Amino acid sequence: MGVTEMVEKILDKFPVAIPDVDSDNKNVVLLAVENRQPHVYNLLQKRQILKESLLRQLDNKGNSALHLAATCGQYRPWLIPGAALQMQWEIKWYKFVRNSMPHRYFVRQNSSGQTPKEIFIDTHKHLITEGSKWLTKTSESCSLVAALIATVAFATSATVPGGLDQQTGEPILKDKAAFNAFTISSLVALSSQ
Repeated sequence: MGVTEMVEKILDKFPVAIPDVDSDNKNVVLLAVENRQPHVYNLLQKRQILKESLLRQLDNKGNSALHLAATCGQYRPWLIPGAALQMQWEIKWYKFVRNSMPHRYFVRQNSSGQTPKEIFIDTHKHLITEGSKWLTKTSESCSLVAALIATVAFATSATVPGGLDQQTGEPILKDKAAFNAFTISSLVALSSQ
């Protein structure tokens, strides 16, 4: 269901296949949305096949395309590490489908009495929990790295590369460009902490 070239050939050769449905009463639009196929969905939009009648189609459980976009299923064509980033893509997909549909579908209930928004909240709870754990771990790691950087910045600001002249107490490399660059970068690192 994700090969746009095949879908395009079928639409060219057999345009009467557009309203066909499978055993679950899902047409090409519902299948593209359920299987998270943005390229196929875009193709249907570009060819102006997303007519009102195709968007109005409901499956056997009374789900519209927006209900299926809101469902967090097992099939995910975009494999994204981290639950928080996966959740971001799920939100984008839901909004992408929602923006292409008439507003009256936003509050429509399926056979279970759920709106698309309620389905999205219910089926994405595990991603929210996993995402918050992932963000907590990531922020702890960032805090550790920031502490290490601050420690190194403080240590480098207290030491003078090349040492000091024993008689005058001035840095030996004082007139070198590399020393000046080190001094400025050390000062910037220390002041940015």
